Amino acid sequence: MRTSSVRRTALAASAATLALLVTACGGSGDDQDKADEGKGKPASTSSAAAPAKALTAAELEKAALAQSDVKSGKVATKLPATDDIARDQVTTEDAACLPLAHAQNGVAQGEPAASVKRSWTGEPVKPSADTKPEDALLAALDTEKMLINLASYEGDGAEQAMKGLTTAAEKCAGGFKVTAAGEPMDVVKVATTDAPEGGDEGAAITLTVAVEEGAKAPAKIVVVRKGATVVTFSAVNLASMATGKDFEVPADVVAAQVGKLG
Repeated sequence: MRTSSVRRTALAASAATLALLVTACGGSGDDQDKADEGKGKPASTSSAAAPAKALTAAELEKAALAQSDVKSGKVATKLPATDDIARDQVTTEDAACLPLAHAQNGVAQGEPAASVKRSWTGEPVKPSADTKPEDALLAALDTEKMLINLASYEGDGAEQAMKGLTTAAEKCAGGFKVTAAGEPMDVVKVATTDAPEGGDEGAAITLTVAVEEGAKAPAKIVVVRKGATVVTFSAVNLASMATGKDFEVPADVVAAQVGKLG
C-alpha cells in the first residue's frame, strides 16, 4: 500500500503532535538501519514440489482470508480506491526494482492467471486513563494494516514470480524511487529477514522509507508460495510512520492465510 496515504491517515489524527514526534524521532530510522546490519539470514526458503494447477478466481476467493479466519482485527473483501492500486499505476526509476514496488502496493507479480485482494487492519490497545496525550495518540495508531494479494500462475509462473521478487531485493538493496497512483516514495534501503514458514517458498523483506523531516520508517513485505499460488502481504504500522520504530508483521494473520492454501 502507499505509505504516503497511510502516513496522511496518521497525521490527520493530530498533525501538530505527529510532526513534533517525527522531528524528535528523526534518528530512529538509523536504529532500524543498525538492526538490519549484519543480518546474514536467508531471504527465502524453498523445497521441490510437484507441479500444481493454477487456481481460478473463484477458487482464490474461497482460499482468501475471511473474517472468521482471524481472532482479531478486521478483514475487508472490498478495498477502497486508495488501497486498490492497479499495475499500470506503479512505476520505478529502476526497472529491476519494480517487483518490490508491486508487492508493496498489493499488486501481483508477473502475469497471474487470476488474483484477488484482501486487507486486514488490527485493533490498537486502549491506553490507560493516566497516559500522556502524545503517548495516547501513538497508542491509538499503534496497529498494523496489511494488503493481501493472492495470485495463481500457470506452469512455473509462481516460481518465477518468487525468483523475480527475491532477485529485486538483492539488486535494490541500496534503495529505489517509486511512484504509485501519482504519489512518489523514496525507499532508501531494502533488507531481507527470516523467511516465513508454511509454504514451498517464502521471503520476508523490509523497506526503509524516507518520510517527513528526514526521518525513516519501515514498510514490510512477506511472500509465500504454495504450489501455483503466491500470497503477498504488504504491511505498515500507523505509529511507525510517525516514529520510525520497527514493528512485527502479525504472524497469526499470515499463518491463517497460508493455512487456507492447503
